[in-house]
Amino acid sequence: MTEKRIAIVTGGASGIGFGISEALVKAGYVVVLVGRNEERLAEAAERLGPAAQWRRADVGCRSDVEDAFSGFSRIDVLVNAAGFIRPVSLATPVDEAEQNWDAVVAANLKGSFLATMIAAPKLVSPGGRVINISSIGAQTGGSRAGGLAYAASKAGLHGLTFALARELAPRGITANAIAPGFIADTGFTGAWPEERVAEIVAETPMGRAGTPADIAGAVLWLVSEAGSFVTGTVIPVNGGWRIG
Repeated sequence: MTEKRIAIVTGGASGIGFGISEALVKAGYVVVLVGRNEERLAEAAERLGPAAQWRRADVGCRSDVEDAFSGFSRIDVLVNAAGFIRPVSLATPVDEAEQNWDAVVAANLKGSFLATMIAAPKLVSPGGRVINISSIGAQTGGSRAGGLAYAASKAGLHGLTFALARELAPRGITANAIAPGFIADTGFTGAWPEERVAEIVAETPMGRAGTPADIAGAVLWLVSEAGSFVTGTVIPVNGGWRIG
């Protein structure tokens, strides 16, 4: 009997992470959702069905990640999708700015680093995949003030991706990042005023917001055999927003 392929998705219980998890389940993977909110994890796993499991962990905490990954002897795919945004601008009081900076970098950058470090010895070789979910903000600095921490953490994720690709390539393992543009139906978009959403869509040549399924499609390509010679790249999935 063929051994089931294992995919771990941090931040997999909501938004883009859930969309990726759902696509991987449909592609035949056993998907392990990792996140901090047990209620949300359990609900998401129930929605995904018997091929989904969950582990509670704060990805910025090494012991949490070690515990979450300890039950697996092999990992085929690691998707680092956990992360969030807290506003940090030059106008933010420095105490608040530092606190928000540390929290954002811990989740978005350190969390991806820790998860990959701990997963690396378990990644199938050859054939393993590491996929980091970045953001268009890494390349633009964000579309409004307040993105200092978020943009820096996501830009750091690009450097991490390039370095991982170099180190994992001799084992036949790829490492890539996906940089979404404006994606609807996530926890990020609820705070955006309708007028700003309309402006973004008007600036996007494809004429619509993205969806988690758009990001999941890129993930499915990268984990497939068709993506086996692609490593050390940042793939923009933004409907052309940067050129809009």
